[in-house]
Amino acid sequence: QVQLVESGGGFVQAGGSLRLSCAASGRTFSSYDMGWFRQAPGKEREFVAAIRGSGGNLYNYADSVKGRFILSRDNAKNTVYLQMNSLQPEDTAIYYCAAGSGIDYFSFRMPRSYKYWGQGTQVTVSS
Repeated sequence: QVQLVESGGGFVQAGGSLRLSCAASGRTFSSYDMGWFRQAPGKEREFVAAIRGSGGNLYNYADSVKGRFILSRDNAKNTVYLQMNSLQPEDTAIYYCAAGSGIDYFSFRMPRSYKYWGQGTQVTVSS
């Protein structure tokens, strides 16, 4: 069982930055594949970024955030981070952290590939 708690959301003007954190419980955090998703009002949950567990260096980003968002993890702190730069109003959403195991490359972007989810943190970007 893994529990995920997101933090770091808030209100920011366009062009600003935020760093989201996702703290995980459990001793096997490093083995989990970790992802970030977001959901805007009236829209489906969409993939943002993911990083493979078990020491892998494979990162995966949605085209809409590539070059602006940076995903990282600190296994010693059981935490994954999402640094969000050059934020735009279309980035406004609830951001969710998710954890899964053995997710293949082609399934990283699918919410159903992840077993554990956090409660979400709101990010609002004003124009």
